[in-house]
Amino acid sequence: MCGPDGQPLLSWRVLLLPYLEQDDVYRAFRRDEPWDSEHNLKLLPRMPATYAAPWTKYVDVPPGHTVIKVFVGPGAAFEPGKKLNLRSDFPDGTPNTLLVAEAGDPVPWSKPDDIPFAPDRPIKLRGLFKNGFRAVTADGSGPHMIPHDCDEAALRAAITRNGGEKGLLP
Repeated sequence: MCGPDGQPLLSWRVLLLPYLEQDDVYRAFRRDEPWDSEHNLKLLPRMPATYAAPWTKYVDVPPGHTVIKVFVGPGAAFEPGKKLNLRSDFPDGTPNTLLVAEAGDPVPWSKPDDIPFAPDRPIKLRGLFKNGFRAVTADGSGPHMIPHDCDEAALRAAITRNGGEKGLLP
């Protein structure tokens, strides 16, 4: 599902549709076309409720948009160019590694746009809640409320799967 330039055409959220009992929406996508092709744009209104903002936050997120994202970068659960295994590639432990976050600016749900992570850059995330953002760990637990003012080293440790830190999640 990558274009000639090697970049993803659609979000991972589209790939999960069959597991969310959304086979008809999945089959409707032209997976060999980019998310913003004329055909695929027509599917934005069919976003599954799983990707929608909490009902109290609908006014903050435009229709067909989501803030459900993953961290992408070196050491994160999603690292470009690597096929990772939950059993062998998460030495910090799946309960200690953030997998999915409800953070950042809203994006069209089928757009391959996530949270870039770089070990040497500051992490500043906006969430739908005034006190922080919610996240789920790689073992499926959560959501955990991550405060906006949390220690950046602790947040960085929770984002990385292989940094040697444990037990830093709130």
